[in-house]
Amino acid sequence: MNSARRNWHLKFASGYTKLGMLAEANVELRAIELKDTFLPEVLPVLRDLYMEEKNWEPLLGVVKALTMQRPKEHRWWIDWAYALRELNQVEEAKAVLLKAERTHGFVCAILHYNLASYCCLLGEQVEAKERLSRACMMDPSWKQAALGDEDLKTLWDDIASMK
Repeated sequence: MNSARRNWHLKFASGYTKLGMLAEANVELRAIELKDTFLPEVLPVLRDLYMEEKNWEPLLGVVKALTMQRPKEHRWWIDWAYALRELNQVEEAKAVLLKAERTHGFVCAILHYNLASYCCLLGEQVEAKERLSRACMMDPSWKQAALGDEDLKTLWDDIASMK
């Protein structure tokens, strides 16, 4: 398939996904040749569709590939860990973000926020508090988000008293 035709299918798939027309997006993506699936322009469109569908297994493969292609983009690491978390692989999700921390830990509040969530789910309350505190220092809006996050429920009293 030539790149112009592939881009046409990607454009329509992306538009359909944004409109919540997931069946139509799938039709457009199936029109793309299998050999082109892991191209850098195809993967983000697949990611968006699988995220909307809450289709965690294929999402996991897509975000792993995106992370390997573009490790300096923190969002792929976050998505990779999130897919693992949704598959109840919380320890693995934490491990992914700990690896990402080497590159993104000083600039990415959501990384620390998600680590706080995963630590909390794993019963690691002290580390969860430290991670959440770091996320909130980097971006104070995470405190409000944490107060409604079920993954952090055991910390809600501590969060409410955070400055």
